[in-house]
Amino acid sequence: MKKRITLTFPKRAIQMPVTYRLAKDFNVAANIIRAQVAPNQIGKLVVELSGDIDQLDAAIEWMRSQNISVSHTLGEIVIDENLCVHCGLCTGVCPTEALTLNPESYKLTFTRSRCIVCEQCIPTCPVQAISTNI
Repeated sequence: MKKRITLTFPKRAIQMPVTYRLAKDFNVAANIIRAQVAPNQIGKLVVELSGDIDQLDAAIEWMRSQNISVSHTLGEIVIDENLCVHCGLCTGVCPTEALTLNPESYKLTFTRSRCIVCEQCIPTCPVQAISTNI
């Protein structure tokens, strides 16, 4: 089973090897989608966890016991068709090729099922046509 969650770390928990502990203690794989972590600051990680449902629940409970805030991430990338100019800049940063340009029409195509909501496309868009509802 997979769960996408957002972890918010207090300043003192930044040094903790969380992904290592998830793998070693709970047999849970952690795929880091987005990270914003710096010393002596509150850190945020968007992570996709994979493993047995009981192990996932135990791992999430352990993280909460370490004062790490855990919230489920259900958001998606949203493209405003009225703003998009189909320049294709976002296609160059999309790691899963969820964003592509149609070779015949040169229109942007978004394949939602391929999107991992890494948000790399958002700052790349020159007209701010891409956002997230996370």
